[in-house]
Amino acid sequence: MKTMKLAFSALGLGLFLATLGWTQQQPSNSGKKPPYPRVNTTTCYEVDAAWPRKPADFVWKDVPGIAVDANDQVYVFTRSTPPVQVYKEDGTFVRAWGQDTVGNAHHIKVARDGTIWLADIGLHVVRQFTPEGKPLKQLGTPGVPGDDSTHFDKPTDMVVTETGDVFVTDGYGNNRVVHFDRDGKFVKQWGQLGTGAGDFSIPHAITIDSKGHLYIADRNNVRIQVYDQSGKLLESWKDLIVPWGFAMLADDTFWVCGSSPMPWRDDPKYIGAPLGCPPKDQLFLKLDTSGKVLQVWTVPKGEDGQEKPGDLNWVHCLAVDSHGCLYAGDIIGKRAQKFRLQK
Repeated sequence: MKTMKLAFSALGLGLFLATLGWTQQQPSNSGKKPPYPRVNTTTCYEVDAAWPRKPADFVWKDVPGIAVDANDQVYVFTRSTPPVQVYKEDGTFVRAWGQDTVGNAHHIKVARDGTIWLADIGLHVVRQFTPEGKPLKQLGTPGVPGDDSTHFDKPTDMVVTETGDVFVTDGYGNNRVVHFDRDGKFVKQWGQLGTGAGDFSIPHAITIDSKGHLYIADRNNVRIQVYDQSGKLLESWKDLIVPWGFAMLADDTFWVCGSSPMPWRDDPKYIGAPLGCPPKDQLFLKLDTSGKVLQVWTVPKGEDGQEKPGDLNWVHCLAVDSHGCLYAGDIIGKRAQKFRLQK
């Protein structure tokens, strides 16, 4: 038996030495190193660190809303004064307004008729303005939260149909979608707090395609829900992104910004905060209306108080101009930035 064990030990040592010898005999740089073509085949974006040329006395705080009009003018909605600031695509300052009418900024939209719509979570209202800031229409009761046909509780976003109807995501307090006709008359509502089909947990943004289908960023549930205008759930796309904001394009493709899917944090300091606060990364997805992912783009998540150009820290909103450039606003980074399409 002892002789057999020694034989097996010798055999194992021999195999080890043989393997070592084979390894040592191989050339250190065997095989070819092909001359890989250094051609960028992916669509890329580069930050324009000089955009915008903000007036020296303007100070941005959180930037939860951003939108681009038909002339590529960029509307920045910030929790500072003045809250609505307008810039050209080259960064030139155009005008500003809203210091006497806005409570606390959230999302901003440019309607087909060129009017500006603001979701105000401070005053619990959704309002329509001219591009110069003249008030035109109001939904909700200023300063009074509620959950009926004339009150919101921190509405997050809105979208206007071709016929002028308005759909509002009444998001932080009520977790519902509210439908108004073109005259501002209440039509119907749907949704409640939950995780099931047709439920919401912070409906954070809304957009619409050319067929009139509504896309809801169901943020805490890590999904995008698709509805018709009667409130019928058509599709639910899960586990793609923690969605914060939308930008619909003319060809019915659309961008969504946010962060990669993640679980709720167990740290006590985050208890009560929405999912993704803080986010694990900063993500942009381009989708078609079937839910197919067409493009993915990420940017570095900035460190609090040390954000660099091109970083984003809690990206909240995005918009796209006619040249395909992306504009994004963040919360902790307190900036609006332009990312130029690289061709």
